[in-house]
Amino acid sequence: MRVGLVFVDVDGTLVGKEGVPPCVWPAVEALQAKGIRFSLITGRPGRGEALGYARRLAPGGLHVFESGAVVLALSQDPHSPPATPLRVEALPQEEAQAAIRLARRLGLPLEGYTAEGGFYVEGDSPLLKAHQVLLGVEAEGADLLRLPSPLVRLQVLAGAEAPLGAFLDALPPGLSAHVAESPRMPGVRFVSLTRKGVSKLSAARFVATQYGLDLQECAMVGDGENDLEVLRAVGLGIAMGNAPLAVRRAAHRVVAPVDACGLAEALSLLG
Repeated sequence: MRVGLVFVDVDGTLVGKEGVPPCVWPAVEALQAKGIRFSLITGRPGRGEALGYARRLAPGGLHVFESGAVVLALSQDPHSPPATPLRVEALPQEEAQAAIRLARRLGLPLEGYTAEGGFYVEGDSPLLKAHQVLLGVEAEGADLLRLPSPLVRLQVLAGAEAPLGAFLDALPPGLSAHVAESPRMPGVRFVSLTRKGVSKLSAARFVATQYGLDLQECAMVGDGENDLEVLRAVGLGIAMGNAPLAVRRAAHRVVAPVDACGLAEALSLLG
């Protein structure tokens, strides 16, 4: 099959324990030279390291951030804004406030992200501080119930002993939960909350349409539970060797783990 667009997840796919393996970029450049497009697709915000990865994959392309809540169009024109929001899906206010209060009651470290790129945290958990280092973005302390701009995503960080099940079971019905992990913060689960129906899949379909493609003409490389829908929907879904068993079973192909040049191996299948 001919693939016109490749979606690439970040944590556990592009980024391993020591960052991006050096073997990745030559494999990316080889496909770029053949006219194959790339789109970053991640739960991270469109700032810091993630924005840098997007620029390297496709400096004038479309990229998915905030677990599908934000699609940014990058520009190579020095006279234009470097990144323009092409699609933004804000959280429903009442449901977002209920989720914030729930996280507070359960003592879960909480982050909030706004449409304008704002990054806010409640509390001083070491997990929140470590995550800011991982993202390469410093957060601002704030009361998430009193932000001046609408939230597009909430995220709780759950360690091994966190009451994550209680949190997920009590979420308002107007929200979707997306669970992910990062090899750079082992043992921590990141639970992103978006508007119901907003996900990596909904954003991937939007991006493919903008390029005049069907998802069957696209490939996806991922490793997390939040990648499952896209892996199943595209013409070629490739799972990393470090992915959970359910993710590997859902993929068409499985490659080596991230730190063993798995992404480069995946891209070589498309050349």
